[in-house]
Amino acid sequence: MFTTAFAIILRIGANSFLNAGQKRLSATHSSLETNFKTYFLLFLFCLPLLCVFYRSVLNFEIFFWAVIGGVFGALGNAFLIAALKHGELSVLGPINSYKAIVGLIFGAVLIGEIPSTAAFFGIFLIIFGSYFIFDTTNEGFSLAILKRKDIQFRLLALLFTGIEAVFIKKVIILSSAFCSFLLWAIFGCVFSFIILKTKKTHKKPAIRTNPCIEIKSLKPFLPLAALVFIMQTSTNLVFTRLSVGAALSLFQLSNVLNVFLGYKIFKETNLLKKLTGSIIMILGSVIILMDT
Repeated sequence: MFTTAFAIILRIGANSFLNAGQKRLSATHSSLETNFKTYFLLFLFCLPLLCVFYRSVLNFEIFFWAVIGGVFGALGNAFLIAALKHGELSVLGPINSYKAIVGLIFGAVLIGEIPSTAAFFGIFLIIFGSYFIFDTTNEGFSLAILKRKDIQFRLLALLFTGIEAVFIKKVIILSSAFCSFLLWAIFGCVFSFIILKTKKTHKKPAIRTNPCIEIKSLKPFLPLAALVFIMQTSTNLVFTRLSVGAALSLFQLSNVLNVFLGYKIFKETNLLKKLTGSIIMILGSVIILMDT
């Protein structure tokens, strides 16, 4: 129990500071570049571990689910960073509570974790709490909010990462938390690179520079990679003890920290209303947790 609680605390803190770091870097780097270089650093770290987990990598079923998870993970993180580039951390952070809903739906479909009536009440509270969050925007709690790029990107991010969470849990069930992290980092790197190169084909090719400069360009991404490592390993450890829906619900405790960091670091406004909405959304997440 202590290990699980400690992993949850690590995950909550790492995720919020990671989002803040991604938003800072988005001012000077593209979202796709940030996505790929973060995964690439994790890939370099994990490469030697292939010698330990090579049997799992050669297992077709594990490999299959890890590849699918890698696709959704690379897409989800790319959209998340793009959303942070365009929007406020204190608005986009709490929206992540919707991931618990995505996790419940796909957890029910793919691995048989069926939500109950209480879980549906938790879903209602998450939606109700988001009213206070969206009410701080010019569009308010209306369909017009969906026209904003940051909201569109954030919803796509939580959809893809919510689905990704189910496949991560699947790989953990078939192997282990650490093997799942290894495969997640490798395939995330592969598919984030493909996404980056696909996007670049629509632009004028960049002039090649000295490889040493390219290596130095990774330096700003080292803190992000470290935070992702902490976040994802702690996430996987929690997944070994809890269902996907319960774990994603607990992770929503980071909403309050996201709102505070947005206020403190980026001078975002309407702190009280955003905190109110975040707390209501967290209550919804807690109800989902208690029902599992």
